[in-house]
Amino acid sequence: MFELIFLGTSASAPSVQRGLSSAVLSFRNHRFLIDCGEGTQRQLLIAGLGFKRLDKILITHAHLDHILGLGGLVSTMARWELMERIDIYAGGFALDRIRRLFGVVFGPGELPMHIEWHRLEPGVFFADEHLEIEAFPVEHRGPDCFGFLFRERSRRPFLVEAAEALGVPFGPERRRLVNGESVTLADGRVIHPDDVLGPPVSGTRLAFIGDLARTRHLVDTVRGVDALVVEATYLEEDREIAQRFGHLTAAEAARLAQRAEVGLLILTHLSRRYHTHQVLDEARTIFPNTVVANDFDRFTIKRSESTTFSETDK
Repeated sequence: MFELIFLGTSASAPSVQRGLSSAVLSFRNHRFLIDCGEGTQRQLLIAGLGFKRLDKILITHAHLDHILGLGGLVSTMARWELMERIDIYAGGFALDRIRRLFGVVFGPGELPMHIEWHRLEPGVFFADEHLEIEAFPVEHRGPDCFGFLFRERSRRPFLVEAAEALGVPFGPERRRLVNGESVTLADGRVIHPDDVLGPPVSGTRLAFIGDLARTRHLVDTVRGVDALVVEATYLEEDREIAQRFGHLTAAEAARLAQRAEVGLLILTHLSRRYHTHQVLDEARTIFPNTVVANDFDRFTIKRSESTTFSETDK
């Protein structure tokens, strides 16, 4: 299960209602900041999220409306001594631009805290026993643009009735069986994980894409995800402008969701030229299970049949 909170959902420039691109994804004890547009640290405070444990930053691409908030955010974190290090994951072009940004903010070669730089390449770049994150290339203006696929690892449910029938006591024995270890009971019987664990159950999957010019080659990458986050900067009536600047229309995003058979389509990165209902209406004509994200909307993303979200007051 993932919790996704949008901090900024505007395209290129902020509006009265929308800040610049940024979101926080929480999973177990992890918090990932995805992009960091100007004003992100204030949005974090308004959302009640704060800065603690926000030590992993994922950047979709190098454009300023996705990275310009990093200088202020890192400065605040260092001043408050909230953590010893931050890990920044981005393509090579974006990392170079962020380093130059920090050189202006903090001075050449000066950083207020330890930053670990991770240059993204297509493939898995983060993994632990519960979660795997894969970067995949996307087409936009400029090099090294990436989307992210968050995959909760599959698990085998513990069969309580089977354990009770076998006389497995509560406590460390059951925990060891869940972890894949066999245990010996007090009467000498050996119980194996297969005796008390059901078949594997797939985990939740979320695809998060920033700016995007074309959806080709992405259908298989995001196929069947429980939720797809992607931009919808323009409407079909302005498709030529969208193509010129390397963005999608709401209809194009919806067609991607339809072809990939995703559970929920979440649209973001909206232009100030449209009202939210225009974007939503265009997309839902093609893919009904679509929502438009607003700043501070929170989504609890589980398996497709149980994904929920709460909207801010508008």
